[in-house]
Amino acid sequence: MRILLDKFTKKLGNHTVVDQMDLEILDGEMMALLGASGCGKTTVLFAICGFHKVNGGRILIGDRDVSNISAQERNVGFVFQSFALYPHLTVADNIGFPLKLRKDTPAQVQRKVDEIAELVHIETLLQRHPSDLSGGQQQLVALARALVRRPDVLLLDEPLANLDQAFRTQMRADIRRIQQESGITAILVTHVQSEAMSMCDRIAIMDRGRIMQVDEPHRMYDNPVSEFVAGFLGSPPISFLNGRIEDGFFVESSTATKLPVNAGVSERHAGQDVRAGIRPEHVHPDGTTRITATVSAIEVQGREVLYILKLPDGTILRSIQTSQSSVATGDQVDWGIETEKMLIFDQQSQRI
Repeated sequence: MRILLDKFTKKLGNHTVVDQMDLEILDGEMMALLGASGCGKTTVLFAICGFHKVNGGRILIGDRDVSNISAQERNVGFVFQSFALYPHLTVADNIGFPLKLRKDTPAQVQRKVDEIAELVHIETLLQRHPSDLSGGQQQLVALARALVRRPDVLLLDEPLANLDQAFRTQMRADIRRIQQESGITAILVTHVQSEAMSMCDRIAIMDRGRIMQVDEPHRMYDNPVSEFVAGFLGSPPISFLNGRIEDGFFVESSTATKLPVNAGVSERHAGQDVRAGIRPEHVHPDGTTRITATVSAIEVQGREVLYILKLPDGTILRSIQTSQSSVATGDQVDWGIETEKMLIFDQQSQRI
């Protein structure tokens, strides 16, 4: 079931947390609200589920305006950052608790608990207590409890935040599988880009209560609309170089290296100061357009090696490679840049 935010506004006291937000989550889609702490993403989630009052605009679930409807009447499943399980109840009783509250019969409760446990792959855990489970298993139980009453939408607030790193990759896959198999519309709130990019159909990046861009993960990575979006996506992060557009080139400030740009950018922005965004995978020893820099650090990251290069003015340029080069810290290198992948931003930090 689709979710629509139409000029949604939320204030806390005199502070506007979210200002006239427009956003549509399609039926059966999983959307990530991605942003730093305090950007307003959890506020949006709480407003959709009814924990927060709407100060302006509308929230629709399907064709139903739920803006002024209580949380209990919205039929929304919510998975919190904390597992929030009842320690004295078994897994089966934790999952079935919402059904008992709405007065389902014992036979109905057992049937629905068994069905959702099979979907979530926790059939063998039903008679255990939360203290007998790993963190990942507890989060699956919390997910099953949110889904057992067949909500119209599923809201996930940093569901992996309290899990050890070893559990997170598997849990990402589990949550995505369950969402796809159930066909439920879902919103994931996270500040971790890898979660958003691996789990969701689309991402909405937020900053200070506003949506900066909405797109599919790979499209947003390749075509960010601003420096903010480009800098938020990517690990290791993108590097930004200062320079000017001159005679068909981006001329880097500290080395005067000329990096070719397309004709449209050259014609429209000739003589202007701009910034070039270059992702680490587009800097390597090969390539025809080259730049000279000093290796300031080398980080071995398992199957990949990150090289931190420093330009004369102190600007950092990153290079990620699949094998370790023979260079050492302090060496001067002359490496290539894939200039056709370079992103150019104007003085207002917008993509050009």
